[in-house]
Amino acid sequence: MINNQRIKVLTFTAMMTTIIIVLGLFPGIPLGFIPVPIVLQDMGIIMAGELLGKKYGTISVALFLLLVFLGLPFLSGGNGGAARFMGPTGGYLFAWLFIPVLIGLSLEKFKSLGLTQWWWELLVVILAGVLFQDVIGALWLSWQSHMPLFAALSSSLIFVPGDVTKAILSVVIIRRLRKSIGFDDIFER
Repeated sequence: MINNQRIKVLTFTAMMTTIIIVLGLFPGIPLGFIPVPIVLQDMGIIMAGELLGKKYGTISVALFLLLVFLGLPFLSGGNGGAARFMGPTGGYLFAWLFIPVLIGLSLEKFKSLGLTQWWWELLVVILAGVLFQDVIGALWLSWQSHMPLFAALSSSLIFVPGDVTKAILSVVIIRRLRKSIGFDDIFER
């Protein structure tokens, strides 16, 4: 039985990596006033943390980022390569690696406190996913583009409505998916 569970988790780890790649097929929406587009891939990063937890969610995202680093065109708009990690969007990419850990740990803590309702999960996703990503991305953007920190943080506010919408969709999708595939107790992985 343990081998079957391990195979199931590894299969879903590969599946989440694939979903993140597929979300990159949708081109980013350029904003014009900052060199960071609006993309759907961050929703896949959040979903990996929610569905797979801290360990396997991070493995899934790390595998995706490794493929991008090696030059495969898996980022929105068919981009890839090591240079992407040093460009204006590099902070967002680095933040993606830590989002599944933060979401997984937070959901574990909330579960231990008996807080398993959907709105608690949404709060975790917004704080550990959306807010963390936007702040780290803005800090990197400020440093990399020599933009004043306040300007970089202010420009990140444009992402908040879309990111909150993606967070809501992620919570709804993953909570239903967990029940349908028998991943109700994701927090033990």
